Amino acid sequence: MVLPMPLSRERLQERGFNQALLLAKALNPRKTQPHLLLRIRDTPPQSSLSRAARLQNVQKAFAIEPQHHAAMTGKRIVLVDDVMTSGASLTAAAQCLRQAGAAHITALVFARAERGT
Repeated sequence: MVLPMPLSRERLQERGFNQALLLAKALNPRKTQPHLLLRIRDTPPQSSLSRAARLQNVQKAFAIEPQHHAAMTGKRIVLVDDVMTSGASLTAAAQCLRQAGAAHITALVFARAERGT
């Protein structure tokens, strides 16, 4: 499965699109599942926070769509994001996927930003 990092509803409305979803679809449109990993809590943008605050910011921000929870069991997942700075969001999302039973998770990012403080 190819899963894009989800945006909160508020952020999606603000931007008008999810850049991670566009990248995931370009990677493999047939295996992209945009509605399995959910962002259930709107959080401040990670770029404005220190590393410690980033880690705290994304705690319990992600969930698996309840109707598809069983679909994660034993799956190999590619988690796609556009930019990674500290890796806090990817780590939190991967923990959520692992708790749902994913067997293997690979993160794929298309840009690496300089680490914040």
